[in-house]
Amino acid sequence: MDLSFSRFEHDASVAILPPDLAVMMVGIAARQAASPTALFHSRLPATTVAAANLFAPLHGAFNAAMAAALVRWREI
Repeated sequence: MDLSFSRFEHDASVAILPPDLAVMMVGIAARQAASPTALFHSRLPATTVAAANLFAPLHGAFNAAMAAALVRWREI
């Protein structure tokens, strides 16, 4: 498994990861995907994700007064 790229350097050496590392990474990803936590989260309804927007401010800015001041400053 080769995860390197040359970054446009033609004389750069290529680093190749050992195959055992690639197999280990695939095994870890498979175990994480089959974990009870991942299975529980995959069964959650999509509406719980949309509920996170309830905490967003209505005006869309973290600090409404500062956002208004920046808009006024840009108009000057």
